[in-house]
Parts: sequence; structure tokens; C-alpha cells
Amino acid sequence: MTIQQLLKTAPVTTLLLISFIGLFVLQVLTGVDANNPSTEALLKWGANALPFTMGDEPWRLVSSAFLHIGLMHLLFNGFAMYFFGQVAEPMFGSAKFLALFLLAAIGGNLLNNHVTWQSILEGTGQPGLSAGASGGIMGIGAALLIAALFKISVNGMVLNLKSLVFIMGINLVYGFAVPGIDNAGHIGGAITGLVIALAFAIAYRQRMAVTVQNTPVAHRPYQNNDQSHYQTDYQARYIDQPSSLDTYSASHHAEFDNRTGIDSNINIPTAHTSVTEQKTPATPSIIWSLLPWVMMLLISIGFVWWWQDIHYQIVQVLKTIE
Repeated sequence: MTIQQLLKTAPVTTLLLISFIGLFVLQVLTGVDANNPSTEALLKWGANALPFTMGDEPWRLVSSAFLHIGLMHLLFNGFAMYFFGQVAEPMFGSAKFLALFLLAAIGGNLLNNHVTWQSILEGTGQPGLSAGASGGIMGIGAALLIAALFKISVNGMVLNLKSLVFIMGINLVYGFAVPGIDNAGHIGGAITGLVIALAFAIAYRQRMAVTVQNTPVAHRPYQNNDQSHYQTDYQARYIDQPSSLDTYSASHHAEFDNRTGIDSNINIPTAHTSVTEQKTPATPSIIWSLLPWVMMLLISIGFVWWWQDIHYQIVQVLKTIE
């Protein structure tokens, strides 16, 4: 897929890839090592680090998702974003896709800071830093897993569940097998993506139910082709063609009218007169359309509370030390 095609199909994915690459190029141009950037350089460019992120610089929860530690890290995440984004963005919509990525990245960074803080309290860890779009990408991958499970289609195609499970499994195993990988960030991002995607899936199911309800019976797939076809054909003939009894009744009405002098042009309602009622199309409830946004709003509120909780704990510990 060319850049023009990707921009047309998945504009947010394209812009995210451009931002990843552009930020990396700016780092290199200012003297940052392309393969092994220093801790000071990563902090300067917005990496996630417990003392700063959970202190006065919470913006690092987002900025670190655009920063990568070396060229190989950038290439790996860039390919994953390209692979997942061109499918997920048309499926969920550009605005929801962007919100999903950002919330998954924030969720991953918050879990990373939570685990780091707990290990410091237990005396088994120390402050560190993390960066990369992995948390957001894992959230997108988890959302696609839910989409495949609920058989949500994009451009008429349904995702392969086994392939997605395999890809996500490789990422998680790789994270645990290789030192220095932010496993908490991956897991936090994946969990966030799963929760958000469940809201997408429920809303999708409700919309499909309304669509099926509005579809005329004759246009729906037959459960039993022979029987359904016979019944439909029979009903059509029964309604469209008057029976001999109807013809007999009509002729006797005409004879009666002629004998009694009643004008035969008067419309007399009969039992076989059919009345067609126009059924009002059902519309999906507004709550189902807003459900994904409501879920993301609740998650955002939860993240704010989570950050404040860790921040308060750190402040209290620092006061005790002083």
C-alpha cells in the first residue's frame, strides 16, 4: 500500500507514523545517538519516568508514546502500527482509533509506573524510564482481537482470530524473554484496548440487530430455502390472485345491485380487501452510538484518579523522609 493509499484509508495511522519518524529525525539532527540514546536525551524528549511523570509532568504519559529508544525500536513499532492501523482505523473510525491509541498508551504507562512504585516500596526495584508506542499498539491489537471474536467486518472481510492471537502472543512472549522490555506497558495497553473494544463490539451488535430488523423479509437469507421459497411464493399468489369464492361473491353483489337499483359503482368494502401498513424503520438507540465514547470517558476519569493516587503516595513518602 502506497503512502497516498494509506493516507486515504487510514489518515490517523499515517500521521502517527509520520510523527514517530519525524520526532526520531529531530532527535538525530540535534545530536542524539540513533542506536543508543542517553538517559538525559530521552528525558529531554519526553520519556516516561516515575519521578517526573507522577510528579509535575504527567504529560509524559502521552509524549513517551511518540518517542523511541533507537532505530530498531522505531522500525519494529512502525511496522506494527502500519500493520494494525490500516485495518483498525477504517473499522473503528479515525477519531475513535486515535482515542483508543492514546488511552492504551496512557494505560500502559500508568501500569508501568504503578509496578515500578510498588517495587520501590518493597525495596526490590528502582526508578527507570520507558518510551515507545508499544502500549498503544498493543491496545489496538487487543481491540482487533475483540473485533475478530465478535466477527466485526471491515470492507466485507472478517479478521482471522488465530492470526491475531499468534501475533499478540509473540509480542508478549518476546517482552518476557528479552531484558529491558516494558511488559507492564504492553499488558496495560492491551487491557485498556480490550475494555474499549468491548464497548465497540456491543454497539456494533446493536446496530446490526436494528439493520436486520429493518431488512425486508424477502431480502433476508433463507433459513430453509425450499420451505421459505414455497411459503413466500404461496403467500404472494394468495394475495395477488383472487380466489373463485371472491369472484363468486363479487358477481352476486353486482346482480343484487342491479335488482335493487343500487348504484354498483359504490365501493363496498369486502373481507378480502388488503390493507398495507407502512412499517416505521427502527433506529438504534442513541446510547449504543455513544457507548464507546462513554466507556472511553469513564476510563479517562479512572486514569486521572489512578495518577492522583500514585502521586499522593509519592508525596506522602517524600514528606515522611524529609
